[in-house]
This record gives sequence, structure tokens and C-alpha cells, in this order.
Amino acid sequence: MARTQPDITVPDLSGKLAVVTGASDGVGLGLAARLAAAGAEVVLPVRNPRKGEAAVARIKQRHPEAALSLRDLDLSSLDSVAALGATLRGENRPIHILINNAGVMTPPDRQTTADGFELQFGTNHLGHFALVAHLLPLLRAGHARVTSQISISANENAINWDDLNWERSYNGRGAYSQSKIASGLFGLELDRRSRAGDWGITSNLAHPGIAPTSLLAARPEVGRARDTASVRVIRALSRSRVLVGTVETAQLPALLAATSPDARGARLYGPSGLGNFSGAPAEQALYSRLLGEDEAERVWQLSEKLTHTSFPADGSARPGPGIDR
Repeated sequence: MARTQPDITVPDLSGKLAVVTGASDGVGLGLAARLAAAGAEVVLPVRNPRKGEAAVARIKQRHPEAALSLRDLDLSSLDSVAALGATLRGENRPIHILINNAGVMTPPDRQTTADGFELQFGTNHLGHFALVAHLLPLLRAGHARVTSQISISANENAINWDDLNWERSYNGRGAYSQSKIASGLFGLELDRRSRAGDWGITSNLAHPGIAPTSLLAARPEVGRARDTASVRVIRALSRSRVLVGTVETAQLPALLAATSPDARGARLYGPSGLGNFSGAPAEQALYSRLLGEDEAERVWQLSEKLTHTSFPADGSARPGPGIDR
């Protein structure tokens, strides 16, 4: 007998505007579909317009009344992030939900972003940090819930402060962990600063456990010509419902964190099964790497400097000028 997959009830989101990065496939696509099905208008910022159009078509096939729109975004380019921020600020619509979901994982060789940062740190963390900075007025206006998607990898390794860009000795797994630790520290610090400054934003974290997403699949754009052995094993286990989850279950922690009236700021949500690899979503203890407030402050200040953005105490973001590296 097939096991019943866990699920959650999403509240009515009519009248809400949601932004989901990485929504052209995988977990992000599932999140966008669930938000749209609950009545939210969903913005899908995508790097590949063709994939974005296919994602919109897939969602509308299941939910014909879904309100969806595409925007251009390449998180590995701070100029692209700034351009999206300017576009959405120009539309002047409060944002109620932001899910920082997009990411890249373990390119086989060291690569850099358009601004010269190690690809994973620059995309997974700095791109999302800058996005929140550029959207801050809209997030404040919407009393937004900001959910940052981290990973169980944030519970291993550390931030490589002596070589943030991994120029001396590249380790793909270590660089991926670093990017997710930084994202987690940022998400927690965002909630602390929002409460201290009365910004009206709630910020929390989620992780998907382990599931057969595209992160470890063939990704020519990051130098991976074929699927990794890891993703092939994960797919087999997922089909058998053994230990790991599915793409559908992997989206549930972020969905819970972003929409549940019971989800709180400065908390981590993930699968509740063995090893937190799969299972129903639930609140979890924060990883040890995310507990240092001094470390979070250090990440915040460095990220402002590297992205040429700032978050004044009153919460009125001052995006910096064009990137000049």
C-alpha cells in the first residue's frame, strides 16, 4: 500500500501579493502553484524566460484562475537584482510574502558571479540579501512574511571568513554550506532588526530536507553536464518513499513558514521525519551555526558592503548606486 504523503492546509491568501524566487521549476514551482491556488497573486522572477513561461503554463493548467506574472531576475548579478527592485518599487504594490528559494549547489569547479563573488555565496546569499534591501519599502508596506530557504547543509562546515570567495582552495560542498549558513544568519538578523525597528516584517527559515530536486541534476549553466550519482540515488529512494522526500513534500516547510498563522519569526521549519530528511513539516531547533548573534551582525555588515545596499534603522532601505567592482 502506498504511503500517504504529508500535506498542510494553506489559508486563504486572496488579496495577497507573493514573490517566489526560483519558481521556474522544482520546489519553487510547487510553492508558486500552492500560493496561487490559495488565492495569492504570485510574481515569478526568473532568469530564463522560456522556463518561466512554461512554469506559468503548468500552474494555469491546474489552476486556470491563477494570477501569475513573470519578471526578469538573475540573482548572480547585483545589477539584475537592483533592476527588479526598481521595477517592483515602481509598481508600488505592497508585498505580503517573499520566499527566497532560488539557489545553485556544488558546481564541480569554482565559478563566479557577474560581480566576482564565488557563485554559491553570491547567488544563494548575496543576491537574496540585496533583493530584500531593494524591496524593503514594499515588504514593510505589506507587513510581509519573509521565508529564506536554507538547507541541512547549514548544519555542517562554517563560514570561511579568511577566504569567502574560495579563491585559494575551492570546496564545492563547503562553499554551499557557507552560502546557506549566511542566508540563515541573515534571515534571523532580519527578524531581530525588524522587531527592534518596528519594521513590521516577520522573517523565518525553512529547509526542504532531501528530495530529488534539480539542484544536483544536470546543470550545464554551472558546469554539470550530467546528473550526479547523489541525485540518482535520491530519486530511487524517493520513488520507494524510503528516508527521503519528494518534490511535493520538500516544498511544505517553506509553505508552512510563509503562510501559517502559527509560524513565527526567527524560527526554522523543516521535515520532521528521521534525520529531518522527509516527513511532515514542523518547527525545529536552530542549527548551532545559526545561534551566534555576533556572527549574524558580521554577515549583515559585510553583505551591505559587498552589495552596496543599506538597511537604515528606520527600515527605509537605501539601495546603493550601480555596482562598481
